[in-house]
Amino acid sequence: MTPGSGLQWTELSIFVVLFLLVTVLGFLAARWKAAASLDHLDEWGLGGRKFGGWITWFLVGGDLYTAYTFVAVPALVFGAGALGFYALPYTVVLYPIVFLPALRMWSVSRSRGYVTPADFVRGRYGSPTLALLIAITGIVATMPYIALQLVGLEAVLRTMGLNGSGIVGHLPLLIAFIILALYTYQSGLRAPALIAFVKDGLIYVVILVAVFYLPAKLGGWSHIIDVSAAKLSQPNPKTGKPAGSVLLTGTNQLQYITLALGSALALFLYPHSLTGVLASRGRSVIKRNMMALPAYSFLLGLLALLGYVAIAAGVKPITNAATGNADSNTVIPVLFDLQFPSWFAGIAFAAIGIGALVPAAIMSIAAANLWTRNIYKEYLKRDATPKQEATQAKLASLVVKFGAVAFILFIDPQFSIDLQLIGGVLILQTLPAVAIALYTRWLHRWGLIAGWVVGMGWGLIMLYNIPNPSNGKAHFGGSAMPLGNLSIFGWHPFSGIATQIYPGFVALVANLVVAVIGTVIARQLKIFNGTDDTEGTDYHADEHDKDLRAIGVH
Repeated sequence: MTPGSGLQWTELSIFVVLFLLVTVLGFLAARWKAAASLDHLDEWGLGGRKFGGWITWFLVGGDLYTAYTFVAVPALVFGAGALGFYALPYTVVLYPIVFLPALRMWSVSRSRGYVTPADFVRGRYGSPTLALLIAITGIVATMPYIALQLVGLEAVLRTMGLNGSGIVGHLPLLIAFIILALYTYQSGLRAPALIAFVKDGLIYVVILVAVFYLPAKLGGWSHIIDVSAAKLSQPNPKTGKPAGSVLLTGTNQLQYITLALGSALALFLYPHSLTGVLASRGRSVIKRNMMALPAYSFLLGLLALLGYVAIAAGVKPITNAATGNADSNTVIPVLFDLQFPSWFAGIAFAAIGIGALVPAAIMSIAAANLWTRNIYKEYLKRDATPKQEATQAKLASLVVKFGAVAFILFIDPQFSIDLQLIGGVLILQTLPAVAIALYTRWLHRWGLIAGWVVGMGWGLIMLYNIPNPSNGKAHFGGSAMPLGNLSIFGWHPFSGIATQIYPGFVALVANLVVAVIGTVIARQLKIFNGTDDTEGTDYHADEHDKDLRAIGVH
């Protein structure tokens, strides 16, 4: 049966059974490593801050390696070639960059009871305004990332034949997310932490089988790369230019470098990434994980290669019945459906589907923590009790999930990876206030606010002005901007240059420049820089320190 043309009962049955298994685990998770009560953000939102090495490995891995990994990266390689491999250097350089800042963030958060990065900024600068901007950025940048997980889940459902038109086409996704919402509401961070064991086990099995079995079946890697090179070099009928290349070109090398570095800097600024860190038991757990997590990068490289395997296998993306457009996100599910026996394709689809649910749960919890701590408690109910905070976070996590579903209903992400890259441009603008502040308070809070405004505004303007000729989009068409289009108040310093760059990187540079200039001016004018609630020893605290703040205490 052609993928997407009718219900694939074997695959669907296996998918449903495994989905029900993780649903049961999600509800049982409330009793796992249970505290007296989940009515505290330390417990509901951070799992009691007591996860050890293995749990943190699966939680952070499940958090960072998502449907984005399984669907979006291979789809980009399928459509554009070598550029899709930017995800590989970015996850390699990521861990050395964040190794020390992550330890400092854990220590100061554990000492002071911080649950979110905006909590830290509030304490470091005594500025509710700056903390609010960081919280809003975190929530807004997380929404498209959750939407990306939904795209991955929908791609699998569509491949199994659940490809209705209109709202009916989104109904299975809505059911899956109602189930996810219920067990996240009940169990908090413990649910995705427990489910991540199943998710990662399935993913390891599927990837290792795929990268050995499929190339052997399709004539070996040499043949696969040759076929991919020939296919990608053919002109796109809509643009008249080649769709991509198996090697980087003169125009996209700078984009590749800035995209990899920008993405590496952005990843641990995301609230959900820091949630995994803050849920750890101690600094030694984080150290071991930062050394071991690059093993996932090896899997990511193997997965990206499946984009070329799909080209060699002659995969055609399924047409989305809801929009009438070809859905490039279905490339890998269709490859598995065509090349694997039905029973194994069902396991692979479950791996992708559960691989979407785990990070979506963590992301919604992280966004809910931001809402609760830095908007609700700061501006709406300053005397909120821990129980009221936990209740508010549970409700907010529901709203965030259904906001992400609405995101999917109203947009048609041709390349779902664009969702993650747009979020990356936004979250990068929190780097000066969050990451640099872990080491120094030299930057003035008003300089940081000015830098955020400039970086955010310019980043969004650049993204808005990027078209995508291949699908007719006039705006928000991708993340590659020709240097010739770079405009500073109408001045084009690189006029006529076709070399492309990642706009998030440009916006971050502008942010830092403005933050420094604003700081110098504020210091000259002797403007008060807020009160720092933290102390030097807070940044080195560890789990066994005798006077460490008790968990679950305000």
